[in-house]
Amino acid sequence: MTVQTLKIKRPDDWHLHLRDGEMLEAVLPETTRHFARAIIMPNLVPPVVTNEEAKAYRERIMQAVPSGDNFEPLMTLYLTEDTDPDDLEQAFKSGTVHAAKLYPAGATTNSENGVRNFENIMPVLERMAEIGMTLCVHGEVTDPAIDIFDREKVFIEAVLDPLRQRLPQLRVTMEHITTSDAVDYVTGSTGPLGASITTHHLMINRNAILVGGIKPHYYCLPVAKREEHRLALVKSATSKDERFFLGTDSAPHLDKAKIDVCGCAGIFTSTNTMACLAQVFDDENALDRLEAFSSLNGPKHYQLDANEEMITLVKRDIPTVFPASITTPDGPVTVFDPMTPLYWDVES
Repeated sequence: MTVQTLKIKRPDDWHLHLRDGEMLEAVLPETTRHFARAIIMPNLVPPVVTNEEAKAYRERIMQAVPSGDNFEPLMTLYLTEDTDPDDLEQAFKSGTVHAAKLYPAGATTNSENGVRNFENIMPVLERMAEIGMTLCVHGEVTDPAIDIFDREKVFIEAVLDPLRQRLPQLRVTMEHITTSDAVDYVTGSTGPLGASITTHHLMINRNAILVGGIKPHYYCLPVAKREEHRLALVKSATSKDERFFLGTDSAPHLDKAKIDVCGCAGIFTSTNTMACLAQVFDDENALDRLEAFSSLNGPKHYQLDANEEMITLVKRDIPTVFPASITTPDGPVTVFDPMTPLYWDVES
């Protein structure tokens, strides 16, 4: 058997959903096995909106980290129109919280408490710009008149670009970008702007959801787009542009919640993300750039040092087999199936 190896700095995940309680305990080991740090999404029920709530959630995460794994959760606050700028600044300066998350109300899972009137959060955004705190943006408008496949493009034009012109010093992460429009906006911009790209958006287009029947395990928000957009994402991820980095948006839902008359949006990719990424970069003859995308560019954007620890990826002649799901007390959570053989895995 032929074996190829690739050693890279241990990666980080700059967009991760862990949920809480028994779900947290079930899914967290799938991240800590390979990743050193992760930006933790705050859209619990109820959401994490204050410094004290972020501290408490971080403690619950740390209690669930498997023995022997070294993992640092990087907490975020969920912005609402009632967010206290002083509390947010205290959370950031204390080191508890590393960013704040902007959800347009109704844009995705558990976003009902998000922002409806952006003018109402300008004092918070101005404070964030002043102290150098990063704003993580779910970049979609929620106007029902806008086609779901166009909501990212319209958000950039109608919300994000005017905001950045108004506060050019504000550090912004465009999270889980899905379109060539977003890629072009990043590459054409100056100032403190970065964009995370998910594992699944590098591997699937909208046909995965709709061709041959509706496949709920490929439904996510932002929804996957046309193949031309997927190719633009691959090109940016495998480029030398340091503004693009990994943020899996790995989002666990019980199968019974995915396979429902109104199935939840989210794809669980923590288990096999590094194998998927290695395959994508290998197919693009860009394995020499995988470390930058998964381990270097994100820390640089968030003004942190890269990890010193290394991991080794191994490629074999036969496809790697991953579990179809992970078990929780309330039922299974399906693991992302990339619909193509994966020949890579992380050496255990």
